[in-house]
Amino acid sequence: MEYNKLIAVSGMSGLFELLTSKSDGAIARSLENNNTQFISSRAHQFSHLESIEVFTTHDNVFLAEVFIAMGKSSEKLPEEKDAKATLAYFKKVFPSMDFERVYASDMKKMIKWFGQLKAAGVEPVLPEEETEGEGDSE
Repeated sequence: MEYNKLIAVSGMSGLFELLTSKSDGAIARSLENNNTQFISSRAHQFSHLESIEVFTTHDNVFLAEVFIAMGKSSEKLPEEKDAKATLAYFKKVFPSMDFERVYASDMKKMIKWFGQLKAAGVEPVLPEEETEGEGDSE
């Protein structure tokens, strides 16, 4: 399973692996319970994890950067339902996060999603940027 195939679905808990897309939705597998199901695009919106950005006090960063910092941290993951512990955790692990614009519910979601990624053995990867001079060999 690859990080760039993971999606979040509005109105549904957890993360999903996008298996195939159709004109009226997608077939996806839940990371929580491994169930495969059709998800209608009429009722839900899809967000690729690699395209989600997080507000910081400087430029926005990709969610993968936050996940990578969480993976490198020796801090214990807080209970996702404990808002104070979650806020304290992110202040230690990713202090440049803009805590006025990133809501507690978003931080709880990040904790839950990070746990699902670890359980599934998925490594967060930053989207590749086109590098200058790629393919130029003179």
